[in-house]
Amino acid sequence: MTTALISHTDCLAHVTPRGHPEQVARLDAVVGALEGLDLKRIIAPLAAEDDILRAHPQSHVDAIRDACPDTGWVSLDADTHMSPGSLAAAYRAVGANVRAVDMVLGGEVQNAFCAVRPPGHHAERETPMGFCLFGSVAIAAKHALDHHGLKRVAIIDFDVHHGNGTQDLVEDDARIFFASSHQMPLYPGTGYPHETGAHNNVLNVPLDPNTGGLQMRPAYEQVVFPAVRAFKPDLILVSAGFDAHRADPLAQLNWTTADFKWITEQICSLADDVCGGRVVSTLEGGYDLEALAESAAAHVKVLMEQGK
Repeated sequence: MTTALISHTDCLAHVTPRGHPEQVARLDAVVGALEGLDLKRIIAPLAAEDDILRAHPQSHVDAIRDACPDTGWVSLDADTHMSPGSLAAAYRAVGANVRAVDMVLGGEVQNAFCAVRPPGHHAERETPMGFCLFGSVAIAAKHALDHHGLKRVAIIDFDVHHGNGTQDLVEDDARIFFASSHQMPLYPGTGYPHETGAHNNVLNVPLDPNTGGLQMRPAYEQVVFPAVRAFKPDLILVSAGFDAHRADPLAQLNWTTADFKWITEQICSLADDVCGGRVVSTLEGGYDLEALAESAAAHVKVLMEQGK
């Protein structure tokens, strides 16, 4: 068994306007940091539209397709833009997650990391936002349930921003448990503890600005991990945003690379206990290139240790 790294050069063709934090250089930094590691490297396929439709209506898929420009940029909102390569990149991001689920559940690898962009956890059912077009992780969860026949899937989102899109896509599905830690107050302004989902299947853990690992670690040990364990998932998916790092320009949490290493170790240990170590992780945020590269490499190296 080993760890899969799933990516595609199409994800570099999603070009945002000059100065935008969600830039091509992010993926270059992550892929560069993973160069030379003994990973099973897989080219991400294009997602099948049927998989996207597990989470989004046809009208949303059509709107994203129709919005994709032939030249320049189209702004879907103040933060979310599309260039000529954005549609293919978004389909690769979803396809990577679906392929990762297939590989892990098929026993080809123990776990997987999807190095893709655009990110996905802010994309709501019918609303692209927060740099995101499709809810890749939510789609992967529904694929695991519908296609592979799993009974329960858990999603852990440690991005510094609340995964409002993932929550919107899964909160009415009792088969999926969604747990998010995030800075509050911060964009997108959601993720309060009282948001618990239609089946008590959503857990939001807000963290105060300027707090770090000393506050994060007990929150996970005492709240998040026990809740995931009690859910007894057959697979754990991770929205791996590295923008809680103290160097990140878009937020004010003070996590270190050691904190990302710790949380990955704990997720893998939990997965060993409840679902045979089966973990699929995908890149979400992280906007300081050096911190992103260092933290993503630490995250993947832990996955590799667990995948041996």
